[in-house]
Amino acid sequence: MLRYHPLLVALHWLMALMIILALVAGSVLLAGMPNGPEKVQGLGGHMTIGIAIGALLLVRLLTRLNTTHPPDASTGNALLDRVGRWTHWAFYILVAGMVLSGLAMAFGNGLFEIVFGGAADRIPDNLGPARAAHGVISTLLIGLVLLHIAAAVYHQFLLKDGLLRRMWFGRRS
Repeated sequence: MLRYHPLLVALHWLMALMIILALVAGSVLLAGMPNGPEKVQGLGGHMTIGIAIGALLLVRLLTRLNTTHPPDASTGNALLDRVGRWTHWAFYILVAGMVLSGLAMAFGNGLFEIVFGGAADRIPDNLGPARAAHGVISTLLIGLVLLHIAAAVYHQFLLKDGLLRRMWFGRRS
């Protein structure tokens, strides 16, 4: 069985955990939290994870473009196969959009100084259009993550094609 490059496998699972953590932290924990020291601490973690995700995304994209990988998985349905291909590239686009909108929000509102400089009393109430974009992209990314999980379950348990083995560690025959 042809598997993905071990670095791609490691990046896939590491980034999956980090993205889910960042989405939960942003949409569940931070969204309803009032401005103050606790929010600043949470934003610090959220921003740090977001920047790390951006760096790992670049490494992942470069690795993907420069390594051999298995052919696209087939469901036996041309439309679903096309959706699968576009979904994977949509992940790159949406994750990049999240990182870029987060950076725009941080730079546009002085959040690096506020969060990492200890000025908790200066968090703006309105973070502008970058915040709106960050929220919309977040919603799209949550939907894409759920679709991706559903597709993996479909392949693994209904098609029983062993798809998940391709994105795990082992010999790359």
